[in-house]
Amino acid sequence: MGSERELLESVPKQLWIAGRPVDAIGAGTFPVHNPATGEVLTHVADATPEDAVRALDAAVAAQDEWAATAARERGEILREVFEQITARAEEFALLMTLEMGKALPESRNEVRYGAEFFRWFSEEAARVHGRYLHAPSGTGRIMVHKQPVGPCLAITPWNFPLAMGTRKIGPALAAGCTMIVKPASATPLTMLLLAQLCSAAGLPDGVLSVVTSSRSGAVTQPLLDDPRLRKLTFTGSTEVGKKLVEKSANRLLRTSMELGGNAPFVVFEDADVDAAVQGAMLAKLRNGGEACTAANRFHVHESVLEEFSTKLVEAMSSSVRLGPGADPDTTLGPLINEEQLRTVSELVDDAVAAGARVLIGGKAPGGPGWFYPATVLRDVPPQARILREEVFGPVAPIVGFSTEEEGLAAANDTEFGLVSYVYTRDLDRALRIAEGLESGMVGVNRGVISDPAAPFGGVKQSGFGREGGTEGIEEYLSTKYIALT
Repeated sequence: MGSERELLESVPKQLWIAGRPVDAIGAGTFPVHNPATGEVLTHVADATPEDAVRALDAAVAAQDEWAATAARERGEILREVFEQITARAEEFALLMTLEMGKALPESRNEVRYGAEFFRWFSEEAARVHGRYLHAPSGTGRIMVHKQPVGPCLAITPWNFPLAMGTRKIGPALAAGCTMIVKPASATPLTMLLLAQLCSAAGLPDGVLSVVTSSRSGAVTQPLLDDPRLRKLTFTGSTEVGKKLVEKSANRLLRTSMELGGNAPFVVFEDADVDAAVQGAMLAKLRNGGEACTAANRFHVHESVLEEFSTKLVEAMSSSVRLGPGADPDTTLGPLINEEQLRTVSELVDDAVAAGARVLIGGKAPGGPGWFYPATVLRDVPPQARILREEVFGPVAPIVGFSTEEEGLAAANDTEFGLVSYVYTRDLDRALRIAEGLESGMVGVNRGVISDPAAPFGGVKQSGFGREGGTEGIEEYLSTKYIALT
């Protein structure tokens, strides 16, 4: 407990604006809770709309100088941030576990993943390319030039307190943009620690600000209305994403949206079932199931349905340990809050009432904290809500299918299209299904696909735009055509 208190005391609790901590106007605060106990960890500054404008003022003041900073110099600063995060990995991991609840091994994995965006985009900063060519008509020359979009607003979710920020901050800063981050009110501490670290690593004042608030809409609205803001990037629910797109439409603000998912996990009759079960454990239980990339429904060919179900239950029974995330024996921590616990419980209860069978789990244990056990549901009927809605918890609903066409149709039977998973030994089938799946990403015989070097994003109501890869920096660049004689 001593190290936890010391860590919490070392993290800024104020807003981070223009390179330093500042009190919110009115000095308001809001609590941050520990999901494992429900107790208050600490209080942080509760920003007002005026505070958000202060952050934008700082971003605008720093924009021109940061954009004019040599790409190599920007890259070196990002590289130093990567080094500093890596050196303080245990601090970041413990802090995320305290405020979000995930098991420490999960938090350590996120630190490695999140830090990599700074390393990747430190290298991409110097690789922003344009074009120069003679006009085919012979009337002149064409120069295509890339420039930073300008001041950006990033609204990040609670489930990956570090990585969802670094995935946006890294490319924005590499491109020469300044950025304001509004982290989720449930998990603001990790982003405040990151801002402090960035400043210590040499990031100029005003390039990155963090505005914490319990009233996201009220605080972000004046920014969306301000013509000085040039870009909005959001990760979160489709419902909120739609509202933000509507609000940004008045100024035709450039936006990128990484929204909800309902990932199918399809197991064909020729799959390596043991490998599929191992992949299912990763795809379902990574981050405790609280991930937009988590497998949400399992479509398994009827010939291997029994084997897959039995082995998945055995794997969960033998390897999942539910408990506080900071406990070294824990592999599955609590859900983020009471509301999420209620949502998961209602989805499971609805499926069972409709005829699904519970093979393992299925009931919250009660007591302090917001815990829900690893759960497998079999023979889930098509009308069950859990097949339509994103469960965001450690629940695996399994349904069978009989033909390839039926499996593909079932996988695509959703308004979402973020990620899909496919298990088969047939290369032709793998490519055929991957091309037929209506999703922005496909994992073939893999349960985890996120990679800083790959473009992350979806189609349909899972949003638009890409984060990571060589595509990620393009979201923060505008294209200028210069006509020459």
